[in-house]
Amino acid sequence: MEIHLRFAAPEEAAAVAALVDRAYSGYIERMGRKPGPMLDDYAALIAGGLVRVMCRNGGICGVLVLIEKDDHLLLHNIAVDPAAQGLGIGRRLIEAAENVAKTLGYATVRLYTHETMVENVALYGHLGFSITHRAKERGFDRIYMAKAVA
Repeated sequence: MEIHLRFAAPEEAAAVAALVDRAYSGYIERMGRKPGPMLDDYAALIAGGLVRVMCRNGGICGVLVLIEKDDHLLLHNIAVDPAAQGLGIGRRLIEAAENVAKTLGYATVRLYTHETMVENVALYGHLGFSITHRAKERGFDRIYMAKAVA
């Protein structure tokens, strides 16, 4: 199985958005609305150089959106195509985010997730992230987490 990570190309915006929709659609009922990543403008994020895609056997199986902040790298979004879940893609995307942070000189990776996404909170905790705080932002009840990578 050939897997590699690369920056998303402008012509892949629709495919990236469709993958994100597939990955997050199961949370709509639980949250009572579309999750934040389903509302993002992927053409703009790709144009800004913020989106990386994990490719498996020639197709996109994962999406990683990273945003540089003053004192940390924000893992803004991570999405794995449901057809590729259970293959370690999510773990590889998080490891990639940590490596990007180190390369850019950041000591910390931060992320947030909706409080109803308990599976994600558990996964991130298992991968070394700790809860830093909870807050309501843009109408979403979020759990903020961080991991030291330096």
